Amino acid sequence: MTVARILATKGREVLTAQPHRTLKEVAEILAARGVGAVVIADVQGSLLGILSERDIVRAVAQRGAKALDDAASMHMTTQVFTATEDATVLETVEKMTSGRFRHVPIMKNGRLAGIISIGDAVKFRLAEMENEHSAMREYIASV
Repeated sequence: MTVARILATKGREVLTAQPHRTLKEVAEILAARGVGAVVIADVQGSLLGILSERDIVRAVAQRGAKALDDAASMHMTTQVFTATEDATVLETVEKMTSGRFRHVPIMKNGRLAGIISIGDAVKFRLAEMENEHSAMREYIASV
């Protein structure tokens, strides 16, 4: 199964913030929306980086509360792994696991087409396994 199937179910909205936003502003956005990361993009919508809850915690651990006044660009992850819609869920999850990150922006023709989290992938895979299990039970019962 491909990442496009996850996006078809969860939607393609990508939460973005500009690089000059403060960590406090981004933290407020994350809390209000109940998500764990925001894509940092320029005014044209080009991906510059990603800022996660973990990035914010690390910044506060290093610089204290004054880090909350820093620009998101100072603490964002700039080496962002991205995937395309035709990437398989399995290969994407493997990259997330080995790279120890939880969010992957999905690109199409050089533009943001969505974002998936490890939670999205696990939820999708569990539903897929349940469908397979149900199909096997139906097959066995019909034999």
